Amino acid sequence: MAASIGRRETLAQLFERNGLKLPYVDTFDEFIAVDAPAMLTYGPLTEGFTIEGVTVLTESELFATPVRRSLRRRQKTTNVDLMIRDLAELKIGDPVVHIKHGIGRYAGLEIIDTGYGQEEFLRLDYAKDAKLFVPVAQLQMISRYSGSDAEHAPLHSLGKNDWEKAKKKAAEKVRDTAAELLNLYALREKSVGHAFEFSRVDYDSFAESFPFEETPDQLAAIEAVLDDMKKDRPMDRLVCGDVGFGKTEVALRAAFAAVAGGKQVAILCPTTLLAEQHAHTFADRFSAWPVTVSELSRFRTAKQSKAVLEGLENGTVDIVVGTHKLLTDKVKFARLGLVIIDEEHRFGVRQKELLKKLRADVDVLTLTATPIPRTLAMSLEGIREFSIIATAPEKRLSIKTIVRTETPDVIREAVMRELKRGGQVYFLHNDVSTIENRREQLAQLIPEARIIVGHGQMNERELESVMRDFYQQRYNVLLCTTIIETGIDVPTANTIIMHRADKFGLAQLHQLRGRVGRSHHQAYAYLLTPGKDAMTVNAEKRLEAIQNLEDLGSGFYLSMHDLEIRGAGEVLGEHQSGEISAVGFDLYNQMLKRAVKSMRNHETVDLDEPFEAMAEINLHSPALLPAKYIDDVQQRLSFYKELAGCETFNAIESVREALGDRFGTLPEEANTLIETHRLRLYCQMLGIARIEAAEEVIVITFDAKPKFEPMRLIELMQKSRNMRMLGPTKLKIEQKTPTIESRLSYLRGFVKALDSSKVT
Repeated sequence: MAASIGRRETLAQLFERNGLKLPYVDTFDEFIAVDAPAMLTYGPLTEGFTIEGVTVLTESELFATPVRRSLRRRQKTTNVDLMIRDLAELKIGDPVVHIKHGIGRYAGLEIIDTGYGQEEFLRLDYAKDAKLFVPVAQLQMISRYSGSDAEHAPLHSLGKNDWEKAKKKAAEKVRDTAAELLNLYALREKSVGHAFEFSRVDYDSFAESFPFEETPDQLAAIEAVLDDMKKDRPMDRLVCGDVGFGKTEVALRAAFAAVAGGKQVAILCPTTLLAEQHAHTFADRFSAWPVTVSELSRFRTAKQSKAVLEGLENGTVDIVVGTHKLLTDKVKFARLGLVIIDEEHRFGVRQKELLKKLRADVDVLTLTATPIPRTLAMSLEGIREFSIIATAPEKRLSIKTIVRTETPDVIREAVMRELKRGGQVYFLHNDVSTIENRREQLAQLIPEARIIVGHGQMNERELESVMRDFYQQRYNVLLCTTIIETGIDVPTANTIIMHRADKFGLAQLHQLRGRVGRSHHQAYAYLLTPGKDAMTVNAEKRLEAIQNLEDLGSGFYLSMHDLEIRGAGEVLGEHQSGEISAVGFDLYNQMLKRAVKSMRNHETVDLDEPFEAMAEINLHSPALLPAKYIDDVQQRLSFYKELAGCETFNAIESVREALGDRFGTLPEEANTLIETHRLRLYCQMLGIARIEAAEEVIVITFDAKPKFEPMRLIELMQKSRNMRMLGPTKLKIEQKTPTIESRLSYLRGFVKALDSSKVT
């Protein structure tokens, strides 16, 4: 008895691969009716039993290790899964990249009768009306194009060498970047950091003071940070999570581990207001512990600042929260062990250079809602460790985002809707010279509102008073500049109106939108513009991207869109890279990983074939997810891409289980698709470039340098008279395999005979 329908599919395939095909039953009546010595079913049992000569065994009794639970949830935020979502968002006409043929336009999924059954293909349109049909079993050849905006993405011609030229040029760039990366890796590996040790009992006691239940992603990020801190190598981890998704709690847990390990903690914030809020939060959480928390910002007097500096130097201050003042020469730490940076992209070049020096000596934890393209690129490429918090807290609603041409009627309607339900409004007017004029206009337009003004040119005490009065609801409309962009947490403020939203960057729009919706009430973000004629093309794209991605946890995906709008830029340099836009960010990333791997293994980087060879498998039998099994095209596309991205046999079985649990027993075509991907993994392990398997003949093409022992193939050919070589890399096998089951069984036996690891 399996735990679920999906697990039953996995067990059935495991038995079948070992020569035992068991029938399925769903009810006890079916069990009685079927004449078989053993059968497969599913149910909630954890232990089996025997009754009247019938034995029921559960899968947990068959395996020495526990059954995998919630595997898909734990894998939710892997890089592969993030790219899957990107591909699932494809619209007709979007640019995509085929490894062998270059950049074309996505034209949808099409069913084609190939002569041995119906197959599903991804149709790509190329220059001069050329069309390419890609079998869904080969979707690993496809990636979404990121590198410049869709309109300016290059479009290649099939059969010409312009794509080969672009690949080779990008490969040369990759080789140089890979050498720099390896040098950076080497420096980090040589650096000796502090391996933190702390009492787990004390840590659990501190964690219990968190008033909410942690989300799965939040827990995963916390554990990853703690694991990094226990190592004797300086941590450099980026935690990407939407506003209000719990990044601060990750920082609190890390700070506790550092202080408990005898080190000081510095928390670096981009604004004074955020520094003050963090200082209050940290002081509250550590109030029951013998930990001193101080603040260093322009809100502190000279006397207070001097006391903090002395405390840091003599070690009496354990945690300090501050702005860029923490990076001055006056600040000296007695035993600094951890630096937490909130929204690194808000700091200037000079501050970032100082932060780079810190990374060589102490653990660094960076928190961000929307990583800028270069930071994102560095994380995806493994230069920095990366955690994503994409799970929304319970009862949190996504923010409704509305793009409108600015008119008095729109403004009054938006403000009054919020005021009538007892809420508060942010009105963003990012021009201090005209902000008082705007206040007068709003006072005439909405006499019911109590308006207060706040901006960065105010005296710090005055600004502090303004924010406190708004927080305590003495005023219900805050007319302000972008000083509220980070950190202000007012649960009763659930509408934000942005004047000239087209002037803001994508990350800034997302951050500002995140100032509302911090409670269980529906929040609204009004992005007001002067009209299409007065906006740039890129501004329109930014507004379209943020309006389309209003889902909770969309900050990371907005950053991926930012890659398309702005370009990725050089990973380690200051210039925009034409090579990245020529082949697309995803593929450039693949090339870079392969180049780094080759250099680490002291191999020559192949500039003629810069991409990892991907096996093509044609079993002459339908391999697809039928529309009657999954009727939604985007869902099918997501599963196709997820299978194509699987790099382990367990990952493939995880997809099989998910399909079974969500859509029921897999049809034969779906099972063939999954087995095709299992064969693909074998091919990658063994160095097989292509398998063409028909009913009577199987042709296998090997790479020029296969990865198995040649003697294994020679021994197979000596034992079997039906095999002969058609050249140095091609093997012909005359073998009757009239059914797909017999074909798969034969191929599994063949690849296992070549494979020394004997993976099942």
